[in-house]
Amino acid sequence: MKLCRYGPPGAEKPGLIDAEGRIRDLSSQVGDIGPAQLGKAGLAQLAAIDPASLPLVENDVRYGPCVTGTRQFVAIGLNFVDHAHESNLPIPDEPVVFQKWVSCIHGPNDPVVIPKDSKKTDWEVELGVVIGEAANNVSEADALDHVAGYCVVNDVSERHWQTERGMTWDKGKGFPTFGPIGPWLVTRDEVGDVQSLGMWLSVNGKKVQDGNTKTMIFNVQQIVAYLSQIMTLLPGDVITTGTPPGVGLGQKPAPWYLKPGDVVELGIEKLGQQRQQFVAWEAGK
Repeated sequence: MKLCRYGPPGAEKPGLIDAEGRIRDLSSQVGDIGPAQLGKAGLAQLAAIDPASLPLVENDVRYGPCVTGTRQFVAIGLNFVDHAHESNLPIPDEPVVFQKWVSCIHGPNDPVVIPKDSKKTDWEVELGVVIGEAANNVSEADALDHVAGYCVVNDVSERHWQTERGMTWDKGKGFPTFGPIGPWLVTRDEVGDVQSLGMWLSVNGKKVQDGNTKTMIFNVQQIVAYLSQIMTLLPGDVITTGTPPGVGLGQKPAPWYLKPGDVVELGIEKLGQQRQQFVAWEAGK
C-alpha cells in the first residue's frame, strides 16, 4: 500500500493511493496515519479495504508529512562510502547516529526556510524507514518485522552549525522545515527489496545526486537492530539512513549551497518524489 496524509497544515486527513495513482480518502476508516495504524494489525485492517469503496480526492491537494505522531526522528550519517570520502571523514566502523528534532518534520513539497544568517544550507536525499512495531534489542534477522514501510526524506542540513559550532551534528539538522518526509509511506510488501532502490536529487534542474540503496554501508536491517540496542524504537518513529555522494559540501571545484529561490527536486524508486523551493528566513514566521 501507499499511504499518505493530505490537506492543509495541521488539518491533514489520511489517504490511500489507488492503482491509478489517485488519492482515496481514508478518514471514514481511520483517524490518521500514525502509531495506531502502523502496527501489523493496523496495516492488515487497511489492506483489507477496497480502494474503490473510498471517496476520490481532488488531484491538486497538498501532501502533508506521510506519518504523524513521530516521537523520534533518528538519522544515520556517512552511510555511503563515497559520501564519507567527499566529507573528508573516515568510513565508520559502526553507524553514526544523530537526531533530527521532530519539530522539523515537514510536508514533502512545502517551502523550506533557510535559517537566519545561514551560509551553508545543504541537501541530502535519503531513504526513510518508518517503524510499525516497538523494537528493543531485536536481532538483524527480526528487524524488518518492526518496520511498517519506507518514504523519501530530504535530510536538509546547515553545515556551519553541524560541523563548526561544536561536536554535535544535531544542531545543524533540525531547523524548522528541515525534515520533509513523503509524499507516501509505502509498506514493506509493496517495496520488496529495499536495498535496491535508485535515488536522485537535482538543484534548479541540475542532477547532483544519483545513487542506489544497494551501496549503503549499513543496511536497513543492521540499522534497526543497532538502534534498538541503544534506544526503544516506537511506532511512528522515522529513521533516515544516509545519503549518496553529491551534496553541496562535496561539490567540485568548491562547495556551494542553497540560496533563496532555489528549487530542489528529489525521489527514490517506488517511493515517490518531492519538490521544495527554498526561501529566506523572516522574523516572526
